Amino acid sequence: MAGKRLKEMTITILAQEHVRKEWYFDFDAEVFRHFYENLSRDMKRLGVALNIVHNRDTTIKITSYADLLNSVRISSPDDGHANQCVGHIIGKSEHLDIMNDIGSAVRRVAFAPETIAPSSEFRKVCHNCGCGC
Repeated sequence: MAGKRLKEMTITILAQEHVRKEWYFDFDAEVFRHFYENLSRDMKRLGVALNIVHNRDTTIKITSYADLLNSVRISSPDDGHANQCVGHIIGKSEHLDIMNDIGSAVRRVAFAPETIAPSSEFRKVCHNCGCGC
């Protein structure tokens, strides 16, 4: 992608308080780091610079898989999407696989941002996250 500016996107992982342990996922584990490295490499080949940050100042209580989705946010300033939770982007998860769902959300924001409802639209897809959807 020499000479062409890459689209900047950010995955933000919020701090989590795991009320129900069955929905625990370790975003600091090697398996997630490996997933992120592969996703980042693939996205870069397609013109997207993917970054990841951990926001330890905001905590989400995890009582369901929907809360786990809410704890991961995607931002793409070039597309007008700022800090939207994965649950808002993908809607209902097909397989309850957080890494698959994050990958789907990243690709959707990167390549079909017009298909994502604005955060101001009334949709009941998540709760307890403060994103406004």
